[in-house]
Amino acid sequence: MTTISQSVRNFETWLAGELGADLVKDDLKEKHGWMRSDDFVFLRATYWRWCEIILDICPELGRAPAVLAIGDAHLENFGTWRDSEGRLVWGVNDFDDAAVMPYALDLVRLAASAILARNGKGPSVRMIGELILGGYRRGLENPLPVILERDHKWLRKALMMPNSERREFWEKCEMLPAGKKKAPAAYSEALAGALPPGAGSFTAKPRSAGTGSLGRPRFVAYAEWQGGPVLREAKALVPSAWSLRHRPLDVTIRAGEIAAGRARSADPHYRVCGRILVRRLSPNSRKIEIDKHPEILLSPTMLELMGFEIANCHSDDAAAAAAILQDLQARGPEWLHEAARAAASSVSAEQKAYARTR
Repeated sequence: MTTISQSVRNFETWLAGELGADLVKDDLKEKHGWMRSDDFVFLRATYWRWCEIILDICPELGRAPAVLAIGDAHLENFGTWRDSEGRLVWGVNDFDDAAVMPYALDLVRLAASAILARNGKGPSVRMIGELILGGYRRGLENPLPVILERDHKWLRKALMMPNSERREFWEKCEMLPAGKKKAPAAYSEALAGALPPGAGSFTAKPRSAGTGSLGRPRFVAYAEWQGGPVLREAKALVPSAWSLRHRPLDVTIRAGEIAAGRARSADPHYRVCGRILVRRLSPNSRKIEIDKHPEILLSPTMLELMGFEIANCHSDDAAAAAAILQDLQARGPEWLHEAARAAASSVSAEQKAYARTR
């Protein structure tokens, strides 16, 4: 197995080959700093490394039934959007690394992220596994989108943005600085096509966001339309890191496919255009961050609901869902927290090793 430092170099060499001149080198430097900060951020920033090592840590997971899965599952990979009926929906909102893989990996990665984020506080490792697994089973048996208009009032309350923050959001977006160079035509065209007809002119401006996707170009378009602002984002997609490691001939981008699954009420503004993802940004598109609200993300109700939502993502194929339920029965109640504990321990050790490098 390569060292973590060599793995970082190998991945970034591959990423540079995929993106060419569009690679954002300054973002990679920022990412390296985040990787040295703590275990949870390191997990978020290094999905490719997870793909390299997880089946060495937990080889039994490789025998689980395969499904089109999220890949980069973690506590902060959930947020809100408005569906085609204007309803507020909550669920997984980042599918950049979606690929066909053993279903169990999404559950283990989510549970490992919770273990790393808890810092010895909050629910026990065993409880984390039990809650996620309980929600996942419930979701496989009866998959349903998580709609916040009537149900889940506690979550709607946690996610609604105060008026002061809403105003700050739009002001910040309007005042984003222009980049040092003009956005590539493909991104400007994708943004123009995503804005509503008749929207005012815009300049595609670079935006730095996320953790795992740092290094990929990302641009936003802020425009005025029918008396108010509208905002769209376009960011580069590359083949899933899982495919890179385990299915190198499969370079298919699967983000759009899993996002529009039958058990999800999809965001109508989430579009994959070749190797560019376009989506709407707004104060209604929010996620909860661990450093601000750990008590919400690590609450029993939230962990159970996250497991439920992963099942929604895995339920596009009814036959696969039936095979997964059968596999879960055979695995018993202990496997998830045991696998997540081992994975989290490995991630923590690698983070400490990387933090010592400069």
